[in-house]
Amino acid sequence: MHVPDGFIDAPVSVAAGVVAAGAVAVSLRGARRELDERTAPLAGLVAAFIFAVQMLNFPVAAGTSGHLLGGALAAILVGPYTGVLCMSVVLLMQGVLFADGGLTALGVNVSVMGVVTVLVAHLLFRGLLKVLPRNRGSVTIASFAAALVSVPAAAAAFTGIYAIGGTTDVAVGKVLTAMVGVHVLIGIGEALITAATVGAVIAVRPDLVFGARGLAAPLKLKVGGELVDAPAATPAAAPAGAGATGSTGSAGPSRKLWATGLVTALVLAGFVSFYASASPDGLEKVAADKGIDAKLKADEEKPEGERTYEHASADSPLADYGVKDVENARLSGGLAGVIGVGTTIALGSGVFWAVRSRRSSSPAGPAAEAARPAAG
Repeated sequence: MHVPDGFIDAPVSVAAGVVAAGAVAVSLRGARRELDERTAPLAGLVAAFIFAVQMLNFPVAAGTSGHLLGGALAAILVGPYTGVLCMSVVLLMQGVLFADGGLTALGVNVSVMGVVTVLVAHLLFRGLLKVLPRNRGSVTIASFAAALVSVPAAAAAFTGIYAIGGTTDVAVGKVLTAMVGVHVLIGIGEALITAATVGAVIAVRPDLVFGARGLAAPLKLKVGGELVDAPAATPAAAPAGAGATGSTGSAGPSRKLWATGLVTALVLAGFVSFYASASPDGLEKVAADKGIDAKLKADEEKPEGERTYEHASADSPLADYGVKDVENARLSGGLAGVIGVGTTIALGSGVFWAVRSRRSSSPAGPAAEAARPAAG
């Protein structure tokens, strides 16, 4: 659903950019309460994983494909504020390095694919957990539903922006029906991927899943005929020379999980992406069928240098997810995917560690930050 340059006029694109910048600013502050020494590395991995899976377009209808948006996955794994930052990092990398999504439309893309998907998924997910039994299965079910709804919600949000600032004269009702209809189908794929990923992480490290925090009920002891909460266990001292976490502490499994996730992302982007569907995605298909892209098609017929909507990163050595001057398509796409995963995880991890460091170095200290109400 990456919106290219030229679909939305300049004033509305600027307004969307202001909204997106405000959302990122709020998220930078809110993420301080979500990130700690365990989840900061996971957040960078989540961004890289979303980048990789977005390369895997899957067929959803005749001549149409879809791909993961990732907002629901990010919100559930690392929290809504950090989720917005994850999506912003991914969209920035895609626009700047891969010419995927217009740079003038970056604010639109962050608002629609980042903010709307994360917010809708987070609210629905938290609401479902309040009525479902408190167990891991409920987290997976709520993840499926939240992801499913977040995709057509994003499609509806794009339609709303198009209604205000669209550059072509197409009936909004037709755009809404087509966009929501195809993105409900794409949402099913999103829901399956999200539920499977969340379920896999919960099975290994449920304590790392933001959406599953507080899921486990406290251990009860029978004292004097009454059940009381058992006292919290005191962590065992780390062996000498093992550092703060110890060789068998929580950092061990988290390092294993991080390495597994990174290898998975590299394989998906570097190898599996070659077999992705070549059909246009939901927005591209609707734009072509309804005439939303009429001005872009006319612009493409102009000589180079006279095109109004020429992507600013069209000459990037990684444009269109291929490495320039590498003739073999499989190798070119695979290298581009690997570079994208590596760059995204580097940038994302840097951002999240910086946010985490701001929390640790704040005058009030991490205790005061932790005392503030958590999102949701």
